[in-house]
Amino acid sequence: MSQFNFVSDLQNALIMDGETRGPAPRWKKKLEASLSGSINTTRSVLSVSYNTSFSGVQAPTKTPGKSSEGKTKKSTTTPTKTPGGGDRFIPNRAATNFELAHFLVNKDSGDKSDEENEKATSSNSNESNVQASAHKGERQKLISEVAQVGDSKGGRILCYQNKAPAAPETHNNPLKVVYSIKTPISTKSGSRYIPTTSERILDAPDFINDYYLNLMDWSADNIVAVALGSCVYLWNAQTGNIEQLTEFEEGDYAGSLSWIQEGQILAIGNSTGAVELWDCSKVKRLRVMDGHSARVGSLAWNSFLVSSGSRDGTIVHHDVRAREHKLSTLAGHTQEVCGLKWSTDFKYLASGGNDNLVNVWSAASGGVGTATDPLYKFNDHQAAVRALAWCPWQPSTLASGGGTADRCIKFWNVNNGTLIKSVDSKSQVCALLFSRHYKELISAHGFANNQLTIWKYPTMVKQADLTGHTSRVLQMAMSPDGSTVISAGADETLRLWNCFAPDPLASKKAVSASKAKQSVFRQSIR
Repeated sequence: MSQFNFVSDLQNALIMDGETRGPAPRWKKKLEASLSGSINTTRSVLSVSYNTSFSGVQAPTKTPGKSSEGKTKKSTTTPTKTPGGGDRFIPNRAATNFELAHFLVNKDSGDKSDEENEKATSSNSNESNVQASAHKGERQKLISEVAQVGDSKGGRILCYQNKAPAAPETHNNPLKVVYSIKTPISTKSGSRYIPTTSERILDAPDFINDYYLNLMDWSADNIVAVALGSCVYLWNAQTGNIEQLTEFEEGDYAGSLSWIQEGQILAIGNSTGAVELWDCSKVKRLRVMDGHSARVGSLAWNSFLVSSGSRDGTIVHHDVRAREHKLSTLAGHTQEVCGLKWSTDFKYLASGGNDNLVNVWSAASGGVGTATDPLYKFNDHQAAVRALAWCPWQPSTLASGGGTADRCIKFWNVNNGTLIKSVDSKSQVCALLFSRHYKELISAHGFANNQLTIWKYPTMVKQADLTGHTSRVLQMAMSPDGSTVISAGADETLRLWNCFAPDPLASKKAVSASKAKQSVFRQSIR
């Protein structure tokens, strides 16, 4: 048969008008290339995955003939370009790690061979398989660390654009604060909104700009007493009525004001060294108590006992019930006593003076007055101490604030006489008050910002600054319900701040909790 095939081929070659056998046409070559392309799976998968990742459309396959659809409908869309501006089909050699790409390409075949080997050795024990897989994982991890390729699972075989260059060390990104700043305290869950502007402003002409005087107080009946010049005025915070209580003779003035805990009895310490008691409901002076040789700049009530501090450096306890009112005299300061406060449980009396001392006096064993010698003497302040406040939920904790040369707020434990904490407030501390609704502290300051600052206790993290005064804030007093603070500044204004308003949700929870707690007897009866 072979000879016949040879003869037929020879005859065909000799025939000149027959079909010549030369190079194949171009369309035939492209057809053969497209058919043979399905064999090379690696190239086809790469091209399709890359094309679909950017355009979402598979590349059309060409056919040798012209279809009818090609005549009637033409493609008007053009392939999109990459952000880098280059051709999306051309990888970037500089950004591609060819060693890692080769490893990833050959990884599948290696994994398949490993699977076959594992199937062949499936008769071995489970323990040996676990140990082998563990050793294999450790080996791959070590190889990745040495080669510095990171996680090969998420690695790319080809890269089409360069990575962004790293910023220099001296570069400051202005938008970094958007991603790195902590959530403000006022927006955190569990925090509260604190208004930083005053709710109301009152004029206080002729308010004496003296750091050592205490010229304002707020009573339990919601009446504010304030000394302006030689006069003492009463302002009803509920009705807004203003009434003049008294006016001193020319040259005399009020140096301190203090309301009794319950009632409308007001104690006024004047510049002559006397303490006057006034019944404000009747606008009547009840009595005058002497005992000092200089002006009285501080007063503090303890039930029927009123303590007065003077420029002569002494503290006098007055029993307002007795004819002989003077109980005892305390001589613990060498200069003017400008701060005086009884603790919330009335077991201790704190005094601050211009001699930079803070003295703590324990109550007398009989319950009237105090011991003649101070229980503790704190001399850590570097300036006069006028701002004093006792913690309402920790009666043994005392807060004290120093003047311009000190600027510190210090906390003392009067049980053992130790310093708990000291915070630099950056400005003169004129007054301190603890909140009754929150574990917070508010302080009044002088130059340079003349602000009121609310601190979180005991961390002493600043919560808010209340600004508005144009001169130093000399006095502070709290409303009977503990929600509002009134401040008096050297700019001759009184400002009311609603900074401690109770949380309505918390009050509702407290009411619901109280309703939920029923008596044991009622539960047993039901």
